[in-house]
Amino acid sequence: MIRAALAQLQLAFMLLTRLPAGQLPDPAPRINAAAWAFPVAGLVVGLGAALVFWVAAALGLPLALAALLGLGAQIMLCGALHEDGLADLADGLWGGHTPARRLEIMRDSRIGSYGVLALILSLALRWQALVYLGALDLTVAIQAIVLMAMLSRVAPVALLALLPPARADGLGHSATSVSWRAVGFASVIALAPLVLMPDMTALAVGMVLVVQITLVLGLARLALRRLGGQTGDVLGAGQQLAEVTGYLALCIALMG
Repeated sequence: MIRAALAQLQLAFMLLTRLPAGQLPDPAPRINAAAWAFPVAGLVVGLGAALVFWVAAALGLPLALAALLGLGAQIMLCGALHEDGLADLADGLWGGHTPARRLEIMRDSRIGSYGVLALILSLALRWQALVYLGALDLTVAIQAIVLMAMLSRVAPVALLALLPPARADGLGHSATSVSWRAVGFASVIALAPLVLMPDMTALAVGMVLVVQITLVLGLARLALRRLGGQTGDVLGAGQQLAEVTGYLALCIALMG
């Protein structure tokens, strides 16, 4: 049981980060079995980004620069996997007239104008949200980095539970049959650090959860209607959009 859980955790790190994770045992766990561990990978990514942000701020760098360095560290730790999914989904959803054509566009390695704009908006919104939170309280901003990194990685788990695969191959197809039990387990893991985050009020966390749940349901409906289901790009985009909307909801909740 413990060995299986460790293998699933290892797979989650291999899928969601660029951190060295060793070699999987034989037989390797299935992706759907490892979905519960996605927020754990988010915890490590969030801690790394928060550390860079804190060090930069402690060295006296402007908050804007410290926030950008923290986000840069987060992107590097993940190999820009989720950003790539967001860009591909933006190009595909609005670049084609049929589900087959949209899926074809999403597989193209080239990035289009929709993808570029999606990346700019995602980075800019997260950056400015961190600057705002850091100006309110540096500790709150650090906690937010970790919390959003974990909560946003529940979104792909929920999308896997909500949607069928849109393709007969690829990451989305190999990760079918994720149970709602896995979604619940991932959610508990993602919320667990709140016991160490007294600055995160119940109102603020509640607002974040409502916004992220609404986002996931809306994205699931859009992906089903325009693509026929989920793909790896849909999952990556779900993480990015959940993180962006989570930051925005937190900023609104903590406004004085």
